Amino acid sequence: MDLSQAKIGEYYIVKEIITDDEELKSFLFSLGCYSGESITVVSQKRNSCVISVKDARYNIDMDLARAIEI
Repeated sequence: MDLSQAKIGEYYIVKEIITDDEELKSFLFSLGCYSGESITVVSQKRNSCVISVKDARYNIDMDLARAIEI
């Protein structure tokens, strides 16, 4: 399951980042989003979602959320 399908307010563990784009992987790693890290979806809209990683919140688009396997 990817992050775009996650329920709001539940804790998940990132399994892997599924993309061939190294820049995208580096960006997510800089946010603290990598395998083994816990992640929560705070809110969701049609084209974006707010996530909580390591006590910080970020707004990401759904394409990015689909790359995060939980």
